[in-house]
Amino acid sequence: MTYRLIIRPQAELDIQDAFEWYEAQTLGLGSEFIRAVDACLSAIGRNPLAYQIIYKQARQALIRRFPYRILYVFDQEIITVVACFHSKRDPKSWQARL
Repeated sequence: MTYRLIIRPQAELDIQDAFEWYEAQTLGLGSEFIRAVDACLSAIGRNPLAYQIIYKQARQALIRRFPYRILYVFDQEIITVVACFHSKRDPKSWQARL
């Protein structure tokens, strides 16, 4: 089954900000972060129910190698990415996006 993936603009900004931060630390690290995000999104797309619900209907998937998580909502055939957050950030800041 193929699911439709929607990345909200706020989540795209989260990913862009993290990319720029990692790229500023070490040239090429931002690109590695983007590849890790893509791999995580692909895994979510293959099996959106594999990840636990952590708040209301939001699920989280951890990004391999980086301390970030993708937060998304799965409703029937649509996966909506609401945030890409550093694991140490206050969860209340993304919960408001739901």
